[in-house]
Amino acid sequence: MTHITVLSGGVGGARFLRGVRAWARQTHPDGAGGSTAHITAIVNTGDDMWLTGLRITPDLDSIMYTLAGANDEERGWGRVGETERVSGELKAYGVGWPWFTLGDLDIGTHLARTHFLRSGMSLSAATERILQRWDIGVRLLPMTDDEVETHVVSDIDGTEMHFQEWWTRHRASIPAREFRQLDVERSTPAPGVLDAIAAADVVLVAPSNPVVSIGTILGIPGIRAALAATSAPVVGVSPIINGSVVRGMADACLQTIGVATAADSVAVHYGSRAAGGLLDAWLIDEADAAVASHVEAAGIATTVVPLWMRDVPTAKQLAADAMDAATRVRSL
Repeated sequence: MTHITVLSGGVGGARFLRGVRAWARQTHPDGAGGSTAHITAIVNTGDDMWLTGLRITPDLDSIMYTLAGANDEERGWGRVGETERVSGELKAYGVGWPWFTLGDLDIGTHLARTHFLRSGMSLSAATERILQRWDIGVRLLPMTDDEVETHVVSDIDGTEMHFQEWWTRHRASIPAREFRQLDVERSTPAPGVLDAIAAADVVLVAPSNPVVSIGTILGIPGIRAALAATSAPVVGVSPIINGSVVRGMADACLQTIGVATAADSVAVHYGSRAAGGLLDAWLIDEADAAVASHVEAAGIATTVVPLWMRDVPTAKQLAADAMDAATRVRSL
């Protein structure tokens, strides 16, 4: 059996995982519409928060809805066919964040999760229980069962706010001084995370936000060491195409840590695994072919392929290209 482990967060990660699953079903069919390949996604939970008494996990839910075919493709997040009557009532009572609207179907997921957590389950156990409803063909693991919420420190007056306030309410328009993952130093990887890295035949780094998604996963004690020790090639996909972010406002995050919004700059930020960094190989778009030599000079094997995931077939091809890059790394 082929074991594929993916570090993921957000919408870009969800769409990439959909392509990985499609690739696995085509190349490793089980005869019943599924795959004999085993895919595990280690998912960022730094965006999580408590709101109106509910535990909200944006990245886990985005990935789950996307793989279940229940997401809103037009908006890129949330459930298709949503209504927002409950959020309207909460606003009328002055409860919660009026700028953070939860759909009614989505609230059902949050209620279920909160029930399981209040019953004594860990986040990973609650996630496994919730996934029993959906046939997604991918194992989802939160990066940790601990609460490691990302906060943003304003570079204007030093005030601190939850990442979601900075991202959703302010659209990353407030210059950030730093990102803080609360209590990250006391956190531990969720059960199964380190095993998924150690047992992997290939580790893929999705085109997710390098700072507050992938960077947060890497900040959990023990995960970097596991990635350094795994015998699997580690292949990343650039979230930057032609000097622009594919989705969201990752450029504002990169600016905060002093990294240019460029495919080669993000690769160098991650670093070569041979030199103590993360990557063995890196995929960049055809529009960035001119910087491939910069990435190669940093000790990271580089492949130039189309990166835009416009639909499932293009996402599947991107997954195939990533797996081919892993094969080339193994042959070196």
